[in-house]
Amino acid sequence: MTFILSGFADEISADPGEQVATLAAESISHLELRSAWSVNVAELGDEQVASLRRILDDAGVRVSAIGSPIGKIDVNSPLVPELERMRRIAAVADAFGTSIVRVFSFFIPAGEPPQRYRAQVIERMSALTAIAEQNGLVLAHENEKEIYGDSPARCADLLSAVGSPALRATFDAANFVQCGFRPHTDAYPLLRPYLVYLQVKDALAATGEVVPAGEGDGQLRDTLAALAADGFAGFVSLEPHLAAAGRYGGFSGREGFQRAAQALKLILNDLAVSYR
Repeated sequence: MTFILSGFADEISADPGEQVATLAAESISHLELRSAWSVNVAELGDEQVASLRRILDDAGVRVSAIGSPIGKIDVNSPLVPELERMRRIAAVADAFGTSIVRVFSFFIPAGEPPQRYRAQVIERMSALTAIAEQNGLVLAHENEKEIYGDSPARCADLLSAVGSPALRATFDAANFVQCGFRPHTDAYPLLRPYLVYLQVKDALAATGEVVPAGEGDGQLRDTLAALAADGFAGFVSLEPHLAAAGRYGGFSGREGFQRAAQALKLILNDLAVSYR
């Protein structure tokens, strides 16, 4: 099977023109849309959406997924504004011709047990999933530090409890490493039945530092090999975070993004996994 390469192009530059030029240099024909012109995808206006679509169309670049911030708020924050933001994201996804939207499962108050919020998170994720179902979308839940779904077990429990094909999983190895888990050993067996997308970044267990694929403790080679053997033919999306990493995003620059792309390709070539 063939993997389709993509990436968070806003890690290259805030300028879409620079983004598509770097993607072309790496023969990557898709991007995961998180922001453009330093404006988050949830805040892009209609004219900005139309302008960005023209830039991407002219460059032959398509959108693999919307890298939305949905669910990256406190679990006790009002839900109605987040549902409205989800509806806006649904409209943007339609404009760019993608059905995949990355989401999160809400920040848990520091020092409190996540399990205390299980029912509340499931209720909130079910409400978001209902909007996805109405719009023909698939929400790809990303494991992330400090949210409810930061552990393999809670990710799997959440997906099972909501029980909808419109809520699936994306897999971030570096985030699992930073939460103290071995991604392929601890998380992949639980999440493979739900996995529709892969985000690629690696990290060192000792320090949490984000590094290119294969240079950390994220067991990415094992996961990529297993996905290939299992017939996965979806998107593999670079999220390098090599120059800066924060709670709401990261940055790599042109050289960092290309370094990350080449590290991923090196693993895929060594595994004899085809990609485009």
